[in-house]
Amino acid sequence: MKITLAKTAGFCFGVKRAVDKVYEEISNGKEVYTYGPIIHNDEVVKDLEDKGVKVIHSLDELKKLDRGTIVIRSHGVPKSVLDQIKEIEETEGKNFDLVDATCPYVLKIHRIVKEQSELGRQLIVIGDKEHPEVSGIIGWCKNPVIVVGNAEEAEKIQLSSEQKVCIVAQTTFNYKNFQELVEIISKKGYDILVLNTICNATEERQTEAAMLSKTSEAMIVIGGKHSSNTRKLYEISKKECANTYYIQKLIDLDLNQLKSFRSVGITAGASTPNNIIKEVHTRMAEMSFEQLLEESLVTIHNGEVVDGTVIRVKEDEIVLNIGYKADGILTRNEYTNQPNVDLRTVANEGDTMTVKVLKVNDGEGQVLLTYKRLAAEKGSKRLEEAFNNKEVLKAKVAAVLDGGLSVIVDEARIFIPASLASDTYEKNLDKFKDQEIEFVISEFNPKRRRIIGDRKQLLVAKKQELSKALFAKIKVGDVVEGTVKNVTDFGAFIDLGGADGLLHISEMSWGRIESPKKVFKVGDTVKAFIKDIQGEKIALSLKFPEQNPWANASEKYAVGNVVTGRVARMTEFGAFVELEPGVDALLHVSQISKEHIEKPADALKIGQEVTAKVVDFNNDEKKISLSIKALEAPAAEEATTEE
Repeated sequence: MKITLAKTAGFCFGVKRAVDKVYEEISNGKEVYTYGPIIHNDEVVKDLEDKGVKVIHSLDELKKLDRGTIVIRSHGVPKSVLDQIKEIEETEGKNFDLVDATCPYVLKIHRIVKEQSELGRQLIVIGDKEHPEVSGIIGWCKNPVIVVGNAEEAEKIQLSSEQKVCIVAQTTFNYKNFQELVEIISKKGYDILVLNTICNATEERQTEAAMLSKTSEAMIVIGGKHSSNTRKLYEISKKECANTYYIQKLIDLDLNQLKSFRSVGITAGASTPNNIIKEVHTRMAEMSFEQLLEESLVTIHNGEVVDGTVIRVKEDEIVLNIGYKADGILTRNEYTNQPNVDLRTVANEGDTMTVKVLKVNDGEGQVLLTYKRLAAEKGSKRLEEAFNNKEVLKAKVAAVLDGGLSVIVDEARIFIPASLASDTYEKNLDKFKDQEIEFVISEFNPKRRRIIGDRKQLLVAKKQELSKALFAKIKVGDVVEGTVKNVTDFGAFIDLGGADGLLHISEMSWGRIESPKKVFKVGDTVKAFIKDIQGEKIALSLKFPEQNPWANASEKYAVGNVVTGRVARMTEFGAFVELEPGVDALLHVSQISKEHIEKPADALKIGQEVTAKVVDFNNDEKKISLSIKALEAPAAEEATTEE
């Protein structure tokens, strides 16, 4: 067994600095308290507690102390906590020595969010809202903060189109996920300042974990269960290596699970002590030697092709004699890709089969075999040619899996990750089920059963061709037709067949639009004209000049004309009456009636139809003034004359 220990495993700079500070204070004979666990590792926290260090979790606990050294945890705290600690010292006469062990990378984020929030930018923190580091970051912002941890939360963000935004990240956040979330937010059209505040050590550690897990049959990830960066290392490793194990210390590791693997990688979170890493690595090396000694007596190996005789058949399992000290087990899943096949219909006792050894020891002394993978290897040659020739393949989606699609070509299974299934983020992949799709092979590694398909690059290439053709033929003023692709609070994005055009809410009608979502839905066909082209950005409009209601407004709404409209909205000083879409007129409170009216709502209701006389018309400023009172005045004069 080959054991590989990641170079970056163990304490990072910030964690080591924080832990060293606590041990330094202990060595000086001081009474030490940490504000929250100094790091996310139970073993380190317990060792410090054994040395007299106590953990306090709130300011109420702090108030009960008279003196001592208070160490701020490596994750940092909100500014209000530091301010209140100082206030407690000043107002209550406490004698504290405050030691700030906040990671310098986290302190940098505190400075950034404080400055940017003071400049009026909306802060978006990409990270885990429950993590203490994120709580601390939020506490340095002047205004409310949006925390985003996944694509669904990013899609829900709705801000003013004029809002300036600053995006930062939790130092331990997955860099690839950070990029994906930033891309989703960027498509919303905000003025965005993106600052990658992920710690370099974190990014390097995650990159190494991904590379190591790709070349290992099993991975061991060591770290505290509450450690965010360790959890992300586990997720990254698990994605590349199915046999990934998350442990806090050696006692958590079931060594029997690892005996059949030929290569094992080991990595650890930034808060994992070196002594625990060394203990696990040493024991794995010892087991590797024991395994080599045992395997010297073995006559078959993982991956070996052997002939066997069927000695027993069950509905979901075939047992074969392969001439080894243990029988071979061929399960339904390793016989065929077709679900729910009754194996009694395809094999009988006494039949001979050529199979491949999947695992010499499954933990119960049995040999696991595969038939379908041997058949798939023949099909993989076809895929290897397609990979080398960059051939475009076509196949039906066999299954929708967690994180991607599965297709089968000549009994060889190809996995298309969700990120490569489309050129846009797809929340639900079920729509691809049983659909025939085109793709290319972007990664071919049959030894690790890793054959990756890529549909995205074909779509991107096609879109680039369409985009080039579209921009070559369109110009400002052209009338174009497209399909609504997405609807937001500020407008609708229209697919023009090669590029998207933005139909802003202000360009949807000559009248008032309360919400684009009440006017359009995804899939609607829209015919609009191009108002502006800036680079790859296309601005659309439905406010066709010939439909401008103000074009003949001077005749329809000349002073003295009597008009009818509906009350659209009201203010303290009057009501705005919609005479037609795009033409509103002001009915001042003093012109509603000859009787005194305190406010428009006392006499009118939204939606009420009113008839009034035009008393003022200003075409340049697009302003019209109305009066109901002017219609009442002649009637009053006639009554006076008759008396």
